Amino acid sequence: MPIVKSLCWPDEAACQRFATQLAALPGLKSAYIELQGELGAGKTTLVRHLLRALGVQGRIKSPTYAVVEPYELPGWNLWHFDFYRFADPREWEDAGFRDIFASPGLKLAEWPDKAAGCVPRADWVLALSVLDADQRQLQLTAQTPHGGVLLKEFESSSRNDDGRYSPIFPKNLFSTQAQATTVRTA
Repeated sequence: MPIVKSLCWPDEAACQRFATQLAALPGLKSAYIELQGELGAGKTTLVRHLLRALGVQGRIKSPTYAVVEPYELPGWNLWHFDFYRFADPREWEDAGFRDIFASPGLKLAEWPDKAAGCVPRADWVLALSVLDADQRQLQLTAQTPHGGVLLKEFESSSRNDDGRYSPIFPKNLFSTQAQATTVRTA
């Protein structure tokens, strides 16, 4: 059963802190994460912050026209997909995406619904919604056993050495969907 958590980012700095914490997770190197949301919701912004936190240097381009941007980091690879312009499932095979998804490394995909039936089940789905010009609602769904492990790593990384929660990511960073509340991070 999927695990659903949600939080609110009051500004882009909160998105950056989330990405920095995510980048520190050991299990991230083998994850597949889908990013969902309307145009302007912050999907590419989140990916850019994550790639910077992972150590990617130079220009970080949106793969809207290229469909995929590969990145090499010491000892591992990652791919940023944007399936917005993906129109024909045959493109999946022709582009070699099946081989990429079968290989080790982090895969980040925007507009995964455009490649439905081709992409595997994501470890995490990050669904972003615009609340206003600055605020974003994030719904995180852990869909696989690996996604559940990542979520536990993420939540435990929110704690200080003494076991208390970091002020950046307080104990109630996430609220469960069942609670129907949103926790704002400062």
